[in-house]
Amino acid sequence: MARNLIRILTGAALMALAVIAHPAAAQPVLNCAEHSKIVEFLGSHYSETLLAVGLINETAILEVYASESGSWTMLVTNVSGRSCVVFAGQNWEAVPVGPGVKT
Repeated sequence: MARNLIRILTGAALMALAVIAHPAAAQPVLNCAEHSKIVEFLGSHYSETLLAVGLINETAILEVYASESGSWTMLVTNVSGRSCVVFAGQNWEAVPVGPGVKT
């Protein structure tokens, strides 16, 4: 399960890199807005809070938001503060994964 999560996060990061690195070549993204507006929306509509952050490169980060009810959203945010929802879903399950944890 943890390895699948890592694969999913890696795939999301690679997709986000393609969108951020080559915006002219990418299709229009309709799910982007100022970071604070998306975070406010996720909190007020889905009760999602920040669970994890990862550096994609020097110009973007990946954030995972989730709620106790299991809804989750992945955002990519660039240095100008613009965020895009790259994935969202249901049934989020937190697992103890990290340095030194064997799965």
